[in-house]
Amino acid sequence: MSLTREEVKKVSLLARLLLSEDELDAMTAQLGQVLDYVQQLEELNTDGVEPMAHAIDLANVLADDGLEPSLDREAALANAPKRDAECYRVPAVLGE
Repeated sequence: MSLTREEVKKVSLLARLLLSEDELDAMTAQLGQVLDYVQQLEELNTDGVEPMAHAIDLANVLADDGLEPSLDREAALANAPKRDAECYRVPAVLGE
């Protein structure tokens, strides 16, 4: 399946991309190659293949949560440019 230059131009406008004429030509060729590859994949027999979310079987790769000692308030606020006894002081965003 090949794309026309006008189709790529329309997609670029929908994606809010401002492409030059050279970029539009290059993108038309590149996206055409991607669609050709996807079309090759569609020809594969996938009967009996379960859909998967990831190419390899993964377990939770995140570290377990654990309790750690944290900074005391004074150490956490030590380098704050503006602070009070408990918190960082920042300019009001929504008014007073």
